[in-house]
Amino acid sequence: MKEFENIVIGKSSIPALIITVILIIVIPVAFFIFWRGKHKEQTKIVYLIAGAVGFMVSARVLELGAHYLCIIADNPVSRFINGNTAAFVLYGITMAGVFEECGRHVILKYVMKKNRTRENAVLYGIGHGGIEILAVILPAMITYLAVAVLFSGGNAESALKALNITEETAAAALPSVQAAASFDYALMAMNVIERLLALLLHIGLTVIVYYGVVNAKKVCLPMAIVLHMLMDTLPALYQRGGVPRWAVEVWAAVWAAVVMFIAARLYASRAGADPNR
Repeated sequence: MKEFENIVIGKSSIPALIITVILIIVIPVAFFIFWRGKHKEQTKIVYLIAGAVGFMVSARVLELGAHYLCIIADNPVSRFINGNTAAFVLYGITMAGVFEECGRHVILKYVMKKNRTRENAVLYGIGHGGIEILAVILPAMITYLAVAVLFSGGNAESALKALNITEETAAAALPSVQAAASFDYALMAMNVIERLLALLLHIGLTVIVYYGVVNAKKVCLPMAIVLHMLMDTLPALYQRGGVPRWAVEVWAAVWAAVVMFIAARLYASRAGADPNR
């Protein structure tokens, strides 16, 4: 596997990855500690757990099941979607918006019927966005760090053996190894900012869905779905090589700001409302 023998780990790769791992852990933990400390009487930990479970079921079980049928498995539908950028982007943003927002709606309306305070809606959002960081993003960053450390020793053969990379899996593993090798402080900053924006987005979208549930406003669920789809449009295009990474971050910042503005207005309108409605 000669392609791995030329892998050179950048001087900043390992420290940048270590800092990234630390910061993406700190982000959800800090949000939780701050919000729980400020609103201890109005919040229940069960809402944090519900948000985490809601993400895992909607995004990591149901949505991934749809991806297996429509993206991973070899069939006419998957071949069409994978072979057409517009179809790939539309499919991806639609699945993310529908599964995650409908998951929020179902849990907040039918499962979490007690203590539906606006503060608990925010806590739910922290749980939803926080578990995405800790269960999906963090393991990927730790894997990159492990790869960078192993290849930094200069012995590609032992690194491949430790990572269980064989001739059969080499082609699939090479992009990850190259990504770990080229990771730097700029990528660290983009990854940390991206996670912060994503967490804010999840909090804002949860507040929007929550407002629709407690005020019987049917427009809120489709609004949340569309906003989620818009947020994910450029990230999906980036996966196809359609836009640069910096454009994705700018786009994410714009839509996170839009979502948080709407959510803040709805959150303020619930001041003093009956939490069990």
